[in-house]
Amino acid sequence: MNGRADFGERNAEVPRPIPHIGADYIPTEEERRVFAECSDESFWFRSVPLAATSMLITQGLISKGILSSHPKYGSIPKLIFACIMGYFAGKLSYVKTCQEKFKNLENSPLGEALRSGQTRRSSPTGYYSQKSKYDSNVSGHSSFVTSPEAGNIEKEMLPRYEPIPFSSSMNESTPTGITDHIAQGRNFS
Repeated sequence: MNGRADFGERNAEVPRPIPHIGADYIPTEEERRVFAECSDESFWFRSVPLAATSMLITQGLISKGILSSHPKYGSIPKLIFACIMGYFAGKLSYVKTCQEKFKNLENSPLGEALRSGQTRRSSPTGYYSQKSKYDSNVSGHSSFVTSPEAGNIEKEMLPRYEPIPFSSSMNESTPTGITDHIAQGRNFS
């Protein structure tokens, strides 16, 4: 191989279009079943155990005096907070497992979108369909190609900053170019 990519080769496999999964998407019956299963399993197998464990640890820390209890409400506010954090930690810890369940569905647009790595749901509509001027025309090849435009693109991408004056003798007692134009012009005697 001479170090150059042969762009004349064509892939025999044509990728299927990625379905648009947005707020208006209606899940299939099988996807609804997986949603319910994920919700149920994440609650019973992750949220309840983590909430209970966090509450027990919090109560233990309060009993030992490491955490203080509220003078009026006692340990209840801290226990409620620990329960809520444990609940959400349990739900969040189950997200990857649910994604894998959706990826394993055969005829699921949502599963297909997850398999392809699509994340349109968290971005504005049409964001991924817009082509950036920095995108390469050839997909699947290395983007480390030197071209005459590479220097211009780097200059366009870098932010433009104004130089900041620097003095090596800066300390707290000397002002650094701060002037009060109003006070200089008036004499208040």
